[in-house]
Amino acid sequence: MNITMKAIEETGFIDQSRRLQLDRPLPIEGPRRVRVIVLYAADGDLDEREWLQAAAGNPAFASLNEPQEDIYSLADGKP
Repeated sequence: MNITMKAIEETGFIDQSRRLQLDRPLPIEGPRRVRVIVLYAADGDLDEREWLQAAAGNPAFASLNEPQEDIYSLADGKP
């Protein structure tokens, strides 16, 4: 059986009852069962810069450094 899974990234917080509260509604209709992966900083809250640094150093994104991924040039877009 081959199941296709989709991913959505959202932000939120864990309340005093240890329940996940999202910052905004999800863009999918329910009711529906989902799987949830929670990422959190071990030593407190990360600011946006720290999240970007963590993502930039993650080996999961290493393929973006490959030459075939470099599809844009300085001539693309507007300055």
